[in-house]
Amino acid sequence: MKEKIEDSLARVSRWVEEREYKAFDPGDGSLSFLNAFTFNQHFLKRLITGGVLRAPFNIRPWIGIRPHVSTKGMGYMAWGYIKRYTVTRDKLYADQAAKCLDWLINHRSPGFSQYCWGNNFSFSTRGGTIPKLAPTIVWSSLIGHAFMEAHAVLKDPRYLEVASSTCEWIMTLPRETTKTGVCLSYVAFKQSSIHNSSMLGASLLARVGKITGNAAMLKLAREAMFYSCSRQNADGSWFYGEDPKYHWIDNFHTGYNLDCLVRYVESTGDTEFKDNIQRGFVYFKNNFFETDGRPKYYHDKTYPIDIQCAAQAIDTLTLFSDSDPEALGLALKVAGWTIDNMQGRKGHFYYRDLGWTKNKTPMFHWGQGTMFKALAHLMTKLSGDARTN
Repeated sequence: MKEKIEDSLARVSRWVEEREYKAFDPGDGSLSFLNAFTFNQHFLKRLITGGVLRAPFNIRPWIGIRPHVSTKGMGYMAWGYIKRYTVTRDKLYADQAAKCLDWLINHRSPGFSQYCWGNNFSFSTRGGTIPKLAPTIVWSSLIGHAFMEAHAVLKDPRYLEVASSTCEWIMTLPRETTKTGVCLSYVAFKQSSIHNSSMLGASLLARVGKITGNAAMLKLAREAMFYSCSRQNADGSWFYGEDPKYHWIDNFHTGYNLDCLVRYVESTGDTEFKDNIQRGFVYFKNNFFETDGRPKYYHDKTYPIDIQCAAQAIDTLTLFSDSDPEALGLALKVAGWTIDNMQGRKGHFYYRDLGWTKNKTPMFHWGQGTMFKALAHLMTKLSGDARTN
Protein backbone atom coordinates (compact mmCIF):
# COMPACT_ATOMS: atom_id res chain seq x y z
CA MET A 1 0.00 0.00 0.00
CA LYS A 2 2.89 2.37 0.70
CA GLU A 3 4.21 1.80 -2.83
CA LYS A 4 0.75 2.42 -4.25
CA ILE A 5 0.40 5.71 -2.40
CA GLU A 6 3.93 6.81 -3.28
CA ASP A 7 3.20 6.13 -6.95
CA SER A 8 -0.07 8.06 -6.73
CA LEU A 9 1.67 11.03 -5.09
CA ALA A 10 4.37 11.09 -7.74
CA ARG A 11 1.84 11.00 -10.56
CA VAL A 12 -0.46 13.73 -9.25
CA SER A 13 2.39 16.10 -8.31
CA ARG A 14 3.96 15.59 -11.74
CA TRP A 15 0.61 16.32 -13.42
CA VAL A 16 0.21 19.58 -11.46
CA GLU A 17 3.79 20.74 -11.94
CA GLU A 18 3.83 20.04 -15.67
CA ARG A 19 0.77 22.28 -16.02
CA GLU A 20 2.34 25.03 -13.92
CA TYR A 21 -0.29 24.64 -11.18
CA LYS A 22 -3.15 25.52 -13.52
CA ALA A 23 -6.44 23.61 -13.74
CA PHE A 24 -10.10 24.30 -12.99
CA ASP A 25 -12.31 24.86 -9.94
CA PRO A 26 -15.88 23.63 -9.37
CA GLY A 27 -17.15 27.19 -8.83
CA ASP A 28 -15.35 28.96 -11.69
CA GLY A 29 -18.38 29.39 -13.95
CA SER A 30 -18.21 33.18 -13.81
CA LEU A 31 -14.95 33.07 -15.80
CA SER A 32 -17.02 32.12 -18.84
CA PHE A 33 -17.92 34.68 -21.50
CA LEU A 34 -21.53 33.75 -20.67
CA ASN A 35 -21.19 35.75 -17.46
CA ALA A 36 -21.61 38.92 -19.53
CA PHE A 37 -25.22 37.85 -20.18
CA THR A 38 -26.19 37.65 -16.51
CA PHE A 39 -26.60 41.45 -16.38
CA ASN A 40 -25.44 41.29 -12.75
CA GLN A 41 -28.61 39.42 -11.76
CA HIS A 42 -27.96 37.04 -8.87
CA PHE A 43 -30.30 34.33 -10.14
CA LEU A 44 -28.56 34.24 -13.53
CA LYS A 45 -25.09 34.31 -11.99
CA ARG A 46 -26.07 31.47 -9.69
CA LEU A 47 -27.44 29.57 -12.70
CA ILE A 48 -24.10 29.76 -14.52
CA THR A 49 -22.09 28.88 -11.40
CA GLY A 50 -24.32 25.91 -10.58
CA GLY A 51 -24.61 24.75 -14.17
CA VAL A 52 -20.86 24.57 -14.68
CA LEU A 53 -20.33 23.02 -11.24
CA ARG A 54 -22.90 20.26 -11.78
CA ALA A 55 -22.35 19.50 -15.46
CA PRO A 56 -21.66 15.77 -15.96
CA PHE A 57 -18.60 16.54 -18.11
CA ASN A 58 -16.15 19.39 -18.56
CA ILE A 59 -17.97 22.08 -20.54
CA ARG A 60 -15.42 24.80 -19.68
CA PRO A 61 -13.39 24.72 -22.91
CA TRP A 62 -16.59 25.38 -24.90
CA ILE A 63 -17.61 28.41 -22.83
CA GLY A 64 -14.27 30.18 -22.59
CA ILE A 65 -12.97 29.04 -19.19
CA ARG A 66 -9.23 28.41 -19.27
CA PRO A 67 -7.11 26.63 -16.64
CA HIS A 68 -6.05 28.95 -13.84
CA VAL A 69 -4.14 28.97 -10.54
CA SER A 70 -6.03 28.65 -7.26
CA THR A 71 -4.82 30.25 -4.03
CA LYS A 72 -6.24 27.42 -1.97
CA GLY A 73 -4.70 24.91 -4.36
CA MET A 74 -1.28 26.50 -3.88
CA GLY A 75 -1.78 26.31 -0.12
CA TYR A 76 -2.65 22.62 -0.24
CA MET A 77 0.30 21.85 -2.51
CA ALA A 78 2.66 23.69 -0.16
CA TRP A 79 1.23 21.75 2.79
CA GLY A 80 1.68 18.48 0.92
CA TYR A 81 5.26 19.31 -0.09
CA ILE A 82 6.12 20.02 3.55
CA LYS A 83 4.78 16.62 4.54
CA ARG A 84 6.77 14.95 1.79
CA TYR A 85 9.86 16.73 3.07
CA THR A 86 9.28 15.48 6.63
CA VAL A 87 9.30 11.89 5.33
CA THR A 88 11.98 12.03 2.64
CA ARG A 89 14.18 14.98 3.72
CA ASP A 90 14.54 15.66 0.00
CA LYS A 91 15.28 19.39 -0.33
CA LEU A 92 13.35 19.46 -3.59
CA TYR A 93 10.10 19.25 -1.62
CA ALA A 94 11.13 22.10 0.68
CA ASP A 95 11.98 24.20 -2.36
CA GLN A 96 8.64 23.42 -4.01
CA ALA A 97 6.79 24.38 -0.81
CA ALA A 98 8.70 27.66 -0.64
CA LYS A 99 7.82 28.36 -4.28
CA CYS A 100 4.09 27.92 -3.55
CA LEU A 101 4.25 30.00 -0.37
CA ASP A 102 6.14 32.80 -2.12
CA TRP A 103 3.44 32.82 -4.80
CA LEU A 104 0.78 33.15 -2.10
CA ILE A 105 2.64 36.01 -0.43
CA ASN A 106 2.60 37.81 -3.77
CA HIS A 107 -1.05 37.02 -4.59
CA ARG A 108 -3.03 37.96 -1.47
CA SER A 109 -6.38 39.72 -1.76
CA PRO A 110 -5.98 43.42 -2.58
CA GLY A 111 -7.37 46.16 -0.37
CA PHE A 112 -6.36 44.64 2.97
CA SER A 113 -3.30 45.39 5.05
CA GLN A 114 -3.26 41.82 6.35
CA TYR A 115 -2.64 38.59 4.47
CA CYS A 116 -5.88 36.98 3.31
CA TRP A 117 -7.01 35.16 0.19
CA GLY A 118 -10.04 34.42 -1.96
CA ASN A 119 -10.94 33.17 -5.43
CA ASN A 120 -9.89 34.72 -8.72
CA PHE A 121 -13.55 34.59 -9.80
CA SER A 122 -16.91 35.55 -8.34
CA PHE A 123 -18.94 32.72 -6.82
CA SER A 124 -22.74 32.77 -6.60
CA THR A 125 -24.77 30.37 -4.41
CA ARG A 126 -27.95 30.35 -2.34
CA GLY A 127 -26.00 32.29 0.28
CA GLY A 128 -25.26 35.17 -2.11
CA THR A 129 -22.32 36.20 -4.30
CA ILE A 130 -18.73 36.39 -3.13
CA PRO A 131 -16.98 38.87 -5.44
CA LYS A 132 -13.80 38.10 -7.32
CA LEU A 133 -10.72 38.27 -5.04
CA ALA A 134 -12.85 38.87 -1.92
CA PRO A 135 -11.11 36.95 0.88
CA THR A 136 -12.90 34.21 2.77
CA ILE A 137 -12.12 32.80 6.18
CA VAL A 138 -11.99 29.29 4.68
CA TRP A 139 -9.33 30.05 2.07
CA SER A 140 -7.37 32.29 4.43
CA SER A 141 -7.41 29.88 7.37
CA LEU A 142 -6.40 26.81 5.38
CA ILE A 143 -3.60 28.75 3.71
CA GLY A 144 -2.61 30.11 7.13
CA HIS A 145 -2.28 26.53 8.40
CA ALA A 146 0.00 25.74 5.45
CA PHE A 147 2.24 28.64 6.48
CA MET A 148 2.23 27.38 10.07
CA GLU A 149 3.17 23.89 8.90
CA ALA A 150 6.05 25.37 6.92
CA HIS A 151 7.14 27.46 9.91
CA ALA A 152 7.16 24.39 12.16
CA VAL A 153 9.31 22.38 9.75
CA LEU A 154 11.43 24.92 7.86
CA LYS A 155 11.78 27.43 10.75
CA ASP A 156 11.42 30.47 8.48
CA PRO A 157 10.12 33.36 10.66
CA ARG A 158 8.40 34.94 7.66
CA TYR A 159 5.85 32.14 7.63
CA LEU A 160 4.77 32.82 11.21
CA GLU A 161 4.52 36.51 10.37
CA VAL A 162 2.19 35.77 7.47
CA ALA A 163 -0.03 33.45 9.54
CA SER A 164 -0.13 36.01 12.36
CA SER A 165 -1.21 38.66 9.88
CA THR A 166 -3.98 36.38 8.65
CA CYS A 167 -5.17 35.96 12.23
CA GLU A 168 -5.27 39.74 12.60
CA TRP A 169 -7.56 39.82 9.57
CA ILE A 170 -9.76 37.10 11.08
CA MET A 171 -10.05 39.19 14.25
CA THR A 172 -11.60 42.03 12.20
CA LEU A 173 -14.37 39.89 10.67
CA PRO A 174 -18.03 40.39 11.56
CA ARG A 175 -19.31 38.08 14.31
CA GLU A 176 -22.60 36.61 15.40
CA THR A 177 -22.49 37.01 19.17
CA THR A 178 -24.76 34.78 21.26
CA LYS A 179 -25.01 33.58 24.85
CA THR A 180 -23.43 30.33 23.68
CA GLY A 181 -20.43 31.55 21.77
CA VAL A 182 -19.46 33.58 18.72
CA CYS A 183 -19.60 32.65 15.04
CA LEU A 184 -16.93 34.23 12.83
CA SER A 185 -18.20 35.37 9.45
CA TYR A 186 -17.36 33.51 6.26
CA VAL A 187 -16.63 36.83 4.51
CA ALA A 188 -15.62 40.34 5.50
CA PHE A 189 -18.44 42.30 3.84
CA LYS A 190 -21.40 40.80 5.76
CA GLN A 191 -22.19 38.37 8.56
CA SER A 192 -22.44 34.81 7.25
CA SER A 193 -22.56 32.13 9.95
CA ILE A 194 -21.27 28.73 8.82
CA HIS A 195 -19.87 26.15 11.24
CA ASN A 196 -16.85 24.82 9.34
CA SER A 197 -15.63 28.26 8.28
CA SER A 198 -15.84 29.71 11.78
CA MET A 199 -14.09 26.66 13.24
CA LEU A 200 -11.35 26.88 10.62
CA GLY A 201 -10.71 30.46 11.64
CA ALA A 202 -10.76 29.49 15.31
CA SER A 203 -8.27 26.66 14.78
CA LEU A 204 -5.77 29.03 13.16
CA LEU A 205 -6.30 31.63 15.90
CA ALA A 206 -5.55 28.94 18.49
CA ARG A 207 -2.46 27.69 16.70
CA VAL A 208 -0.96 31.14 16.18
CA GLY A 209 -2.20 32.52 19.50
CA LYS A 210 -0.49 29.76 21.43
CA ILE A 211 2.89 30.38 19.78
CA THR A 212 2.73 34.17 19.92
CA GLY A 213 1.08 34.40 23.34
CA ASN A 214 -1.85 36.41 21.98
CA ALA A 215 -4.58 36.02 24.61
CA ALA A 216 -7.23 37.77 22.49
CA MET A 217 -6.78 35.22 19.70
CA LEU A 218 -7.08 32.33 22.15
CA LYS A 219 -10.21 33.81 23.74
CA LEU A 220 -11.95 34.32 20.41
CA ALA A 221 -10.94 30.83 19.27
CA ARG A 222 -12.60 29.31 22.34
CA GLU A 223 -15.78 31.35 21.87
CA ALA A 224 -16.04 30.23 18.24
CA MET A 225 -15.59 26.57 19.18
CA PHE A 226 -18.17 26.97 21.95
CA TYR A 227 -20.68 28.31 19.41
CA SER A 228 -20.38 25.30 17.11
CA CYS A 229 -20.06 22.67 19.83
CA SER A 230 -23.15 24.07 21.54
CA ARG A 231 -25.03 23.49 18.30
CA GLN A 232 -23.74 20.00 17.54
CA ASN A 233 -26.64 17.63 16.98
CA ALA A 234 -27.35 14.97 19.60
CA ASP A 235 -26.09 12.19 17.29
CA GLY A 236 -22.71 13.93 16.88
CA SER A 237 -23.35 15.53 13.50
CA TRP A 238 -23.38 19.19 12.48
CA PHE A 239 -25.53 20.98 9.98
CA TYR A 240 -23.55 23.06 7.49
CA GLY A 241 -25.12 26.12 9.14
CA GLU A 242 -27.95 26.94 11.53
CA ASP A 243 -30.14 28.75 8.99
CA PRO A 244 -32.74 26.24 7.71
CA LYS A 245 -31.45 26.62 4.14
CA TYR A 246 -28.15 25.15 5.37
CA HIS A 247 -29.62 22.10 7.10
CA TRP A 248 -27.68 19.36 5.40
CA ILE A 249 -24.96 17.07 6.77
CA ASP A 250 -22.05 16.17 4.52
CA ASN A 251 -18.74 14.36 4.63
CA PHE A 252 -15.99 16.89 4.06
CA HIS A 253 -17.43 19.76 6.11
CA THR A 254 -17.81 17.34 9.02
CA GLY A 255 -14.15 16.43 8.51
CA TYR A 256 -13.19 20.10 8.60
CA ASN A 257 -15.03 20.54 11.91
CA LEU A 258 -13.30 17.57 13.51
CA ASP A 259 -9.84 18.58 12.29
CA CYS A 260 -10.34 22.07 13.65
CA LEU A 261 -11.39 20.84 17.06
CA VAL A 262 -8.37 18.55 17.28
CA ARG A 263 -6.02 21.38 16.33
CA TYR A 264 -7.69 23.65 18.86
CA VAL A 265 -7.23 21.14 21.68
CA GLU A 266 -3.65 20.35 20.69
CA SER A 267 -2.79 24.06 20.52
CA THR A 268 -4.47 25.20 23.72
CA GLY A 269 -4.70 22.15 25.98
CA ASP A 270 -8.37 23.04 26.53
CA THR A 271 -10.17 19.69 26.86
CA GLU A 272 -13.70 21.03 27.28
CA PHE A 273 -14.72 19.92 23.77
CA LYS A 274 -13.25 16.41 23.85
CA ASP A 275 -16.68 14.80 24.13
CA ASN A 276 -17.82 16.77 21.07
CA ILE A 277 -14.80 15.44 19.17
CA GLN A 278 -15.48 11.86 20.19
CA ARG A 279 -19.19 11.97 19.32
CA GLY A 280 -18.45 13.72 16.05
CA PHE A 281 -15.80 11.24 15.00
CA VAL A 282 -17.97 8.22 15.79
CA TYR A 283 -20.71 9.76 13.66
CA PHE A 284 -18.19 10.48 10.89
CA LYS A 285 -16.91 6.88 10.78
CA ASN A 286 -20.36 5.33 10.95
CA ASN A 287 -22.17 7.44 8.36
CA PHE A 288 -19.88 8.53 5.53
CA PHE A 289 -18.30 5.35 4.15
CA GLU A 290 -19.33 2.23 2.25
CA THR A 291 -17.80 -1.10 3.28
CA ASP A 292 -15.29 -0.99 0.39
CA GLY A 293 -13.96 2.43 1.47
CA ARG A 294 -16.00 4.46 -0.99
CA PRO A 295 -16.71 7.87 0.60
CA LYS A 296 -20.33 9.03 0.67
CA TYR A 297 -21.19 12.69 0.09
CA TYR A 298 -24.09 12.95 2.55
CA HIS A 299 -24.85 11.00 5.70
CA ASP A 300 -27.88 9.43 4.01
CA LYS A 301 -26.84 9.51 0.34
CA THR A 302 -23.76 8.18 -1.46
CA TYR A 303 -23.79 10.06 -4.75
CA PRO A 304 -22.23 12.17 -6.02
CA ILE A 305 -18.96 10.60 -4.94
CA ASP A 306 -16.83 13.72 -4.73
CA ILE A 307 -13.04 13.83 -4.69
CA GLN A 308 -13.12 16.43 -1.92
CA CYS A 309 -14.94 13.96 0.33
CA ALA A 310 -12.28 11.34 -0.36
CA ALA A 311 -9.40 13.72 0.31
CA GLN A 312 -10.83 15.18 3.49
CA ALA A 313 -11.78 11.73 4.77
CA ILE A 314 -8.20 10.47 4.34
CA ASP A 315 -6.88 13.61 6.03
CA THR A 316 -9.28 13.44 9.00
CA LEU A 317 -8.89 9.70 9.53
CA THR A 318 -5.10 10.06 9.47
CA LEU A 319 -5.30 12.88 12.02
CA PHE A 320 -7.33 10.63 14.34
CA SER A 321 -5.19 7.53 13.82
CA ASP A 322 -3.23 7.98 17.05
CA SER A 323 -6.37 8.02 19.18
CA ASP A 324 -8.68 5.63 17.34
CA PRO A 325 -7.60 2.06 16.46
CA GLU A 326 -9.90 1.91 13.42
CA ALA A 327 -8.92 5.20 11.82
CA LEU A 328 -5.73 4.25 10.00
CA GLY A 329 -7.22 1.12 8.45
CA LEU A 330 -10.21 3.08 7.21
CA ALA A 331 -7.93 5.83 5.84
CA LEU A 332 -6.01 3.20 3.87
CA LYS A 333 -9.23 1.68 2.58
CA VAL A 334 -10.50 5.08 1.39
CA ALA A 335 -7.13 5.89 -0.17
CA GLY A 336 -6.98 2.56 -2.01
CA TRP A 337 -10.53 2.90 -3.35
CA THR A 338 -9.90 6.49 -4.47
CA ILE A 339 -6.63 5.73 -6.26
CA ASP A 340 -8.20 2.73 -8.01
CA ASN A 341 -11.42 4.47 -9.03
CA MET A 342 -10.77 8.21 -9.19
CA GLN A 343 -7.21 8.69 -10.48
CA GLY A 344 -6.63 8.76 -14.23
CA ARG A 345 -3.73 7.33 -16.18
CA LYS A 346 -2.22 10.79 -16.64
CA GLY A 347 -2.12 11.27 -12.87
CA HIS A 348 -4.91 13.71 -12.08
CA PHE A 349 -7.85 12.83 -9.86
CA TYR A 350 -11.37 12.98 -11.24
CA TYR A 351 -13.89 15.46 -9.90
CA ARG A 352 -16.97 13.30 -9.32
CA ASP A 353 -18.54 9.90 -9.84
CA LEU A 354 -22.23 10.47 -10.52
CA GLY A 355 -23.10 6.78 -10.53
CA TRP A 356 -24.02 6.69 -14.21
CA THR A 357 -20.91 8.53 -15.41
CA LYS A 358 -17.68 10.04 -14.10
CA ASN A 359 -16.90 13.72 -14.44
CA LYS A 360 -13.15 13.61 -15.06
CA THR A 361 -12.63 17.39 -15.06
CA PRO A 362 -9.19 18.18 -13.58
CA MET A 363 -9.77 20.58 -10.70
CA PHE A 364 -6.75 22.12 -8.99
CA HIS A 365 -7.43 22.65 -5.31
CA TRP A 366 -10.55 20.45 -5.38
CA GLY A 367 -8.88 17.14 -6.07
CA GLN A 368 -5.25 17.57 -6.99
CA GLY A 369 -4.17 19.81 -4.10
CA THR A 370 -6.39 18.20 -1.48
CA MET A 371 -5.51 14.63 -2.48
CA PHE A 372 -1.79 15.43 -2.66
CA LYS A 373 -1.87 16.88 0.85
CA ALA A 374 -4.06 14.07 2.24
CA LEU A 375 -1.98 11.23 0.80
CA ALA A 376 1.23 12.98 1.88
CA HIS A 377 -0.24 13.23 5.39
CA LEU A 378 -1.10 9.53 5.31
CA MET A 379 2.48 8.71 4.28
CA THR A 380 3.84 10.48 7.36
CA LYS A 381 1.90 7.96 9.42
CA LEU A 382 2.90 4.93 7.35
CA SER A 383 6.54 6.03 7.51
CA GLY A 384 6.44 6.19 11.30
CA ASP A 385 7.14 9.90 11.57
CA ALA A 386 5.79 11.94 14.44
CA ARG A 387 2.33 13.17 13.60
CA THR A 388 1.94 16.53 11.97
CA ASN A 389 -1.33 18.31 11.42
